[in-house]
Amino acid sequence: MKVIWNSQIVEREEVSIDPEDRGYQFGDGIYEVVRAYNGVFFCLDEHIDRLYSSAQKIEMAIPQTKEEMKSLMNQLLKESGVETGNLYLQVTRGIASPRNHVYPDLSVLPTITGNMTIVPRDAEKIASGITAVTEPDIRWLKCDIKSISLLGNIMAKHEAHKRNADEAILHRDGIVTECSASNAAIVKDGVIYTHPDGNLILPGVTKIVWLKCAEALGIEVREEPFTLNQLAEADEVFCSSTTIEVMPIHTINGEKVNNGKSGEITRQLADAFKQKIEEHCGTV
Repeated sequence: MKVIWNSQIVEREEVSIDPEDRGYQFGDGIYEVVRAYNGVFFCLDEHIDRLYSSAQKIEMAIPQTKEEMKSLMNQLLKESGVETGNLYLQVTRGIASPRNHVYPDLSVLPTITGNMTIVPRDAEKIASGITAVTEPDIRWLKCDIKSISLLGNIMAKHEAHKRNADEAILHRDGIVTECSASNAAIVKDGVIYTHPDGNLILPGVTKIVWLKCAEALGIEVREEPFTLNQLAEADEVFCSSTTIEVMPIHTINGEKVNNGKSGEITRQLADAFKQKIEEHCGTV
């Protein structure tokens, strides 16, 4: 299997990660997941912009320019032969010895890895939806950085799994932030509510797209915090991410939303999002 390793495309067996890599020791790194359809990346520019924004926020200098990084990613996509799937790209601060919490100087170069995975589009689930539970948001206060330090997200996701749910909807002091692996939104009286970008949530690339779709459809969106009570009283609930697109949530904590069915506005957004994919990547 071909993978990205620093500035090259190599066989996976050629990659070695040093035990003193700061990503391994500290979780000192960032990542992106980019979706491909029909051998074409969707929203590649937006993902690259977010990667470099995360790097800037932790004072990490990525050696490649954005154009060089995109070229490397497209080369991997082509050589992998993956048509529909995900690219996981990770950048850590690199190998520094002896172990020290302080950032090393710029002579320590980041370690860059990336791999493609075949992941078919689950049209049936996008139509029918998923289940969720609510969980306290125990993560750190810089969720706008797409950090590889995901233990808080993982713990919430595992709690959902233990309760036979697909996703965990996170909240701080009764205010819904996002989900363990996606952004969250509700619909009430024809209006979409979603938490504004900032340090408490990850600025979603898929969210950028569906916001534009909502505007084109004439659907009002209010980017403002909403409460657990509003979540419970919502007409529709959905989440969104690179890997699941616009996904209806039909059950929360065992209680059905919209009688357990995808709502009309969620369906409109999901269809409009699919159309955006097809405009760029071809029929899916």
